Amino acid sequence: MNFTVYPAVDISQGRCVRLLQGRFGSETVYSDNPVEVALGFSSAGARWLHIVDLDGARTGVSANRELVLEAVRLASCPVQAGGGLRTFEDVQDVLSAGANRAVLGTFALEDEAGVAAVCKEFGPRVAVSLDARGGELASHGWTVGTGIPVLDAVKAFEAGGVSAFIYTDVSRDGTMKGPDITGLRRLAEVTSRPVIASGGISSLDDLRAVARLKDEGVTGAIVGRALYEHRFSVADANLAADEVALGRAQQPPLVEP
Repeated sequence: MNFTVYPAVDISQGRCVRLLQGRFGSETVYSDNPVEVALGFSSAGARWLHIVDLDGARTGVSANRELVLEAVRLASCPVQAGGGLRTFEDVQDVLSAGANRAVLGTFALEDEAGVAAVCKEFGPRVAVSLDARGGELASHGWTVGTGIPVLDAVKAFEAGGVSAFIYTDVSRDGTMKGPDITGLRRLAEVTSRPVIASGGISSLDDLRAVARLKDEGVTGAIVGRALYEHRFSVADANLAADEVALGRAQQPPLVEP
């Protein structure tokens, strides 16, 4: 099984930003031209991109949709796109523009019938983002707690036809404090769908740790701040993932208790 690295392009107020722990108002701005950033990752060898309209995710109003669609149309690699996709027509817009996968969040939590219709029409091109705070799902761009345990929601989404899950431990997102390996394992244990990890990756060792879960069903990782702050490059990340997939990466040393 291959393992895919997804450079993240998060868009707020027309700019490419990263949030800290999903908190609006904590943005670090990395570029005023998110399309240029997306195309830079693409030309650097990204095999997929992860592009999100953060303002749309929070409010449901797709303020940055045209930027997302422009990046989708121009990128030379596959793209998964999300943020503010609240209706069948929203999903259709991004997929018709050329996105290979639509990522649903709040829509998946609030409109079971609508999501089932989307999945019936678009099947393997639909993923759900599981944004977790304290083991419970958050919605509206991570700003609203739902009280729904992450693992309880998975089976319902599977039954509705969702093809993949993106798991984010919001408390780690943008912190570069390491991925939630335990949470990823627990999720992979209860679903037969591919799981993509997001949040906390700060180094190639972090990336390798997630990639080692590929045989458990974790098929990729979204990387943001570590790329923007030049901890490693897209090429470095792809190589590290490939080495793990091929069994060529050294295991970390055992630590005695």
